Amino acid sequence: MRVVAFCGSPRRDGNTVAMTKEALASLEGAGARTELIQLAGERLRGCRACYKCKERKDRRCSMEDDQLNEHLARMLQADGIILASPTYFADMTAEMKALVDRSGMVARVNGDMLRRKVGAAVTVARRGGAIHTFDSLNHFFLIGQMIVVGSSYWNLGFGANKGDVLEDEEAMGVMRTLGENMAWAMERLSAS
Repeated sequence: MRVVAFCGSPRRDGNTVAMTKEALASLEGAGARTELIQLAGERLRGCRACYKCKERKDRRCSMEDDQLNEHLARMLQADGIILASPTYFADMTAEMKALVDRSGMVARVNGDMLRRKVGAAVTVARRGGAIHTFDSLNHFFLIGQMIVVGSSYWNLGFGANKGDVLEDEEAMGVMRTLGENMAWAMERLSAS
């Protein structure tokens, strides 16, 4: 089992990473190989609707001047994908939106190349808007024919300053259960 997690926070090693690491630790405990990619500092741009990916059907975005195609390759190799974003104005960050739009478009025009992979969304909010962010992230999985895994509650936590979310004991427990559920789903899918 292999899981890749993308953290869309522009702030490195913040609350969103802390939440994601808790889920990844649970996955590792179940025998999964994991990788965490922080989009902080990357210059991912949004989709420009050139449709070259549709013409070429080579599983790549035509914009070659950033890391998007590397991220797509990691998604293709993975059995599970986690998308994690802090809540910015009641939605995902611009960095995460660029990843979602471009990789989602490439996947769709290449035969839904991510279908039947296991996906999970994770979000953190200072106070509100997290459910909308959670829904937006899950739309990527659902339109891509992926299997969305849940947990014992919504995959969200609360915290403003770095490390605050670590005090959200319920959120940390939700992340551990999320990792267990992802591992269970991937094991069952690989056996079929």
